[in-house]
Amino acid sequence: MPQKQRSKSWTELKQVGNECFKAGQYGEATTVYSQAIRELEKSNKKNPEDLGILHSNRAASYLKEGNCGECVKDCNMSLEFFPFNVKSLLRRAAAYEALERYRQAYVDYKTALQIDCNIAAAHDGTNRMTKALTEADGPSWREKLPPIPTVSLSDREKLAQKTTANAAQPNPSARQNGSRQSNKPAPSDKDMKKGQTLKEEGNALVKKGEHKKAIEKYSQSLKLNPTEITTYTNRALCYLSVQQYRDAVRDCDEALAIDGSNIKALYRRAQAHLELKDIKGCEDDLNSLLRVEPKNVAALKMLQDAQDKK
Repeated sequence: MPQKQRSKSWTELKQVGNECFKAGQYGEATTVYSQAIRELEKSNKKNPEDLGILHSNRAASYLKEGNCGECVKDCNMSLEFFPFNVKSLLRRAAAYEALERYRQAYVDYKTALQIDCNIAAAHDGTNRMTKALTEADGPSWREKLPPIPTVSLSDREKLAQKTTANAAQPNPSARQNGSRQSNKPAPSDKDMKKGQTLKEEGNALVKKGEHKKAIEKYSQSLKLNPTEITTYTNRALCYLSVQQYRDAVRDCDEALAIDGSNIKALYRRAQAHLELKDIKGCEDDLNSLLRVEPKNVAALKMLQDAQDKK
């Protein structure tokens, strides 16, 4: 008689889900994470934090598929099991933003910044939501916000300890579900201010068409603050202008490692891939972008151009 095949454990299923996600197979990842959740719920070693992580991982898959409603539900579950999980907060914020629920998105971005004030994606999201809410509700937009949860010092310390413990594990994944923890030390306030000044000087040079000089300014800025996404995407734009396409790809890689759904990084990397005649790379980036912004006209046009070159 053939031997009955052993069913996979929830940890094995989680790993399979992670591999599917990395390969861009988001529907398959969702299915496998669902199996992992069921297996963990059936097991005697049910750990709320582990369930929280699985729901957060499945939320990331839903977000990539453009299923923002299910992403929000999974993030809600994740945060019940694992309060103040930064990844869940950022994923829910991105889903709320896509659903144009800007007040809730603002609250999640601000909550994430209480836990770690150096999260570039949360700073960028807060700025976007501030602009959108000011346009929608006028100067008194803050009065209409839901309450922002207070993250206590003890909660922040616990979360920091968990982050440190995870970082100490052997062979940590450098990139998981579209984002990564930076190994670079957080910049000081002084370095951030100086970096911002250099970035603005670079922006001014771009407006004058002096892209090579702008690259120098952005490079100096990134030495001081290597966590600023827009500096990478701005320098990538300059590299495209001077036809240094591989450098543009590298800068977009850095930006997307911090925020896996950054529109500018996906678009500019797609441009670079197209110039390098990497049609598949171009299409993959544009399809990822269109899952976040399905009606992005520039991306739809470039996708058509890329398909015409096959």
